[in-house]
Formats: sequence, C-alpha cells, structure tokens
Amino acid sequence: MTDNTNHYSAPVPIGDVVPGDVPVPITVWPVPAPRRGETMSNALGVRLVHNLTHPGELIVDLADGPQLARAVIAARRRSHLQAARQVGWGKESARLIVTGWPLDDLSPVEFFNRCRDKLLPGGCVAVLLSHDVTAPVDVIIAAKDTGLAYLQHIVAADQPPRRGQQTLLDIHTDVLILTLSAVGNGVR
Repeated sequence: MTDNTNHYSAPVPIGDVVPGDVPVPITVWPVPAPRRGETMSNALGVRLVHNLTHPGELIVDLADGPQLARAVIAARRRSHLQAARQVGWGKESARLIVTGWPLDDLSPVEFFNRCRDKLLPGGCVAVLLSHDVTAPVDVIIAAKDTGLAYLQHIVAADQPPRRGQQTLLDIHTDVLILTLSAVGNGVR
C-alpha cells in the first residue's frame, strides 16, 4: 500500500515580522488623508474609536486637530481631550490613547512608560505616523522596551485596493496599535 498523503510546509506568515515574535497583521483602511497640521482625518478618527473602544470607555486624545474629539462625542465615549497634554492625563485608566508621532516633549521610552501606566489591561495605544517605511521600527522597539506589545499595523490609504487590479496604494498614514496585554506580555 502506497502512502499518497502529501506533506506540505506551513504557509509563510505575512505581515510585519519582528524576529522571534508572531507576525503582526497589516490592515488597509481606505480613509482620506489628514489636512496639513492635523494628525488624522475625521474618517480615521471614527474608525479608531469604533474599532478599539466601547461606549463609555475613556480615550486620551493627544492628537492634533478636532477629529478624534468629534468621533469620541459621536460614539458616546469619554475623553481627556487635547488639553490633557499640558495638565496631565487624569487619574482614571484609559482604554485607548491616541497620539501623533514624533513627540515634542517626552522621549519615546518616557512616553510609552506613561502610556503603560495609564492603560487598562487590554487597552491600546494608537501611534499615527506619516507613511515612512523605516519610521515604525523605532516606535515599536521603544514600546516593546516598556512592556507594550505590537498588536496591529493599519495602513491608511486614500483609495481602497480594487479586486483584480494591480494598483499602488496611496498610503498617507501608518497606525501602529500597541497593547497592554491583559495576561502579561513577558517583557520587562
């Protein structure tokens, strides 16, 4: 009797790969680019709020522009809005912290330590960067050094990819989603 069983290798994972870590999924969000001097468009703010929080949860808004504040109000979340940058982030733990990058006043490690201390278990930090292939690496390393895990990479592009057509995405923003694992992430 002949063994007709085919033996196949497991598929090669795709996504952002950090040696020794599980690959991070990359998601494309078709949303407009932000206006000059702002961190995000209204559509991106809405997607972040709806995808990463539930009604009544606290969001710390460190982004430039009113887009996230509008999304927070419309989605019935609570927020420490932009003035939080100057006076602190309040006493209550947050489900989501949203910031542009680079930072003005804190080193990346100081910033992510502050985020880690402010987040609820399972909470997220969304770091928005102008699209640059190399910029996310330093952000991810600083976040991991403080005990945050790299959860997802969102690519914000003006036009959605079209099935059956080879088109280049017009990527304007990279959104790195970092999380404080509820179980513990083994870093520290």
